[in-house]
Amino acid sequence: MIRLQIVERPGSRLFSVLKKAIRSKDLRTFSLEKGGKRVVHIRSPGYMNWVEVDGLIACEIRTPRDEGKEWQLLTAVVGRLADRFPAAVESINIQLIAPPPEPVKKRRRRR
Repeated sequence: MIRLQIVERPGSRLFSVLKKAIRSKDLRTFSLEKGGKRVVHIRSPGYMNWVEVDGLIACEIRTPRDEGKEWQLLTAVVGRLADRFPAAVESINIQLIAPPPEPVKKRRRRR
């Protein structure tokens, strides 16, 4: 899982602009599901849950079927923001969540 925080410039209303662009097919590679709470890319596996809080868009990228493929959706989202909306984005913070370590198997003693 990857967490992403997008800080919008004051007054840019980036969250509304992104949702409107996806719904109007201006951003054809993305689509919205679950009432606009989930973003899906046409080629990249997984989905991104997002929510807006006080000028900050908090995102969580998951790929339940293809573990370790979150980077594909991450590159698509960050690339599109850098290409189409550089004036509205102030910064992007990426947090990588490591999977829990595998338990150590106990070795049996031979007798």
